[in-house]
Amino acid sequence: MDIIDEYVTTYPCPQNAIDIVRGEWISRFPPPCGQLEAGGMPLFQDSRINWAAERLGGFEGLSILELGPLEGGHSYMLEQKGAARVVAIEANRRAFVKCLIAKEVLQLKKVQFRLGDFVEFLRQPDESFDVCIASGVLYHMQNPVELLSLIAARVNRLMLWTHYYDEEIIKAHPNLKKGHFTGQQQAVFDGFHHSLHRLNYLDSLKSPKFAGAGSVFSHWMTRSDILAALEHFGFDHLEIAFENKGHQHGPCFAVAASKLS
Repeated sequence: MDIIDEYVTTYPCPQNAIDIVRGEWISRFPPPCGQLEAGGMPLFQDSRINWAAERLGGFEGLSILELGPLEGGHSYMLEQKGAARVVAIEANRRAFVKCLIAKEVLQLKKVQFRLGDFVEFLRQPDESFDVCIASGVLYHMQNPVELLSLIAARVNRLMLWTHYYDEEIIKAHPNLKKGHFTGQQQAVFDGFHHSLHRLNYLDSLKSPKFAGAGSVFSHWMTRSDILAALEHFGFDHLEIAFENKGHQHGPCFAVAASKLS
């Protein structure tokens, strides 16, 4: 490619920025930008974030840590709901670029996107937050219980959305039953005993839309282990919604977790 091909010769507009990563977008932009050509999922108008705001007491004036913002959809919603500050940490370089594009297109003022590993960030507790939003990240971890432990050490309120392992469902799942899951192991982290189920990403790693962690496999937890781990690390009030055992990528649910005592 000649460097001259990197120049844009049309009138400056948001679509030019979006087209830097044309064909890689997952999300659809919200009104009044809905005419922009990006992805199809309504992550900038996600009912899970509306529900989390209701169950966790709102986000007005709060400092929020977001793990894995993907394309900035939830980040946008958190600012719209009055968050005073959103720190959103993304490890995928291409997703980070999309977040910066979304920030410019939507003129976000309260959101700071940071490129890096959020586990490493959480291991260095030098910033405080009121709430953590962890949507679509737990099932990409190799040590998911460590992530829950680190979150619990930093905040008293959490919105978690994740896939979980259910053997009966997984064995019958058309997308997951062939070679993706290869065995389980027993584990202990910080006194919490649980089982881990290895998921291999396989050909998914070849897609520019891959949104997992920076490794070739992850460990899924069972539904009961996830809830027990949250309680083990101090979240004593759990509310569940958006459970979908027939999701195309595996069973999933959302949890609004709070420490009330």
